[in-house]
Amino acid sequence: MKPPTAAQRRIIEAADPGTGRLSGSEAQLSALVRARLAFRHPRPPHAYFLTPAGHRLRDEAAARSRPAPAAAPAETAAAPGVFAARTGKETSVTGSEGPARAREVRSAWEGLVELRRMTNPDGARDRPCAWERTHLVQAAALALEAAGCLPARPDPGFVEGYEVSGTPQPEAVAVREPSPDGLRACAAALERAGWQVGEHAGPRGARYLLASPRRT
Repeated sequence: MKPPTAAQRRIIEAADPGTGRLSGSEAQLSALVRARLAFRHPRPPHAYFLTPAGHRLRDEAAARSRPAPAAAPAETAAAPGVFAARTGKETSVTGSEGPARAREVRSAWEGLVELRRMTNPDGARDRPCAWERTHLVQAAALALEAAGCLPARPDPGFVEGYEVSGTPQPEAVAVREPSPDGLRACAAALERAGWQVGEHAGPRGARYLLASPRRT
């Protein structure tokens, strides 16, 4: 298979970091599909998304272009205008709100489910795929937001909402929610999305979830 052209690499590198959604002409995007670096979503608006091979190319390019930091943060902020699932740990909220945000989340979730179908060996849509295992925090946050759970927000007076963060354990994220009902709703949402979930007590007795992508 021929390596991607410089123009194709630019399109890949400009993909949405959260969902892998691509922008470009129909001819350019169709060429990426033929190269197995992208796929076309079957539902309107028939957007194009990176395949795992496309994600790898983009991640490799990003690693080459940035200097090695002294200490990388657990979560990184999305660039302005770029969709990213909300983890509840944002210091400011930018981008769409209300119905527009709901449409973006629904489109991102549908794209992820299609990516599961295309990349899981058995075509399973109800089980996380390889991309989710390498983007645990964003994948869990998208599953929660798509299910209607509310992330914590930096707004004054807004205290309840989930927070998703990485953990030292491989393939596991922690989900915290101050409301017991909210924590149970988060657990149910992640289980429906194909995650294994266990509830634990923190050092001060606060309950939290430990969630991992299900393999079978």
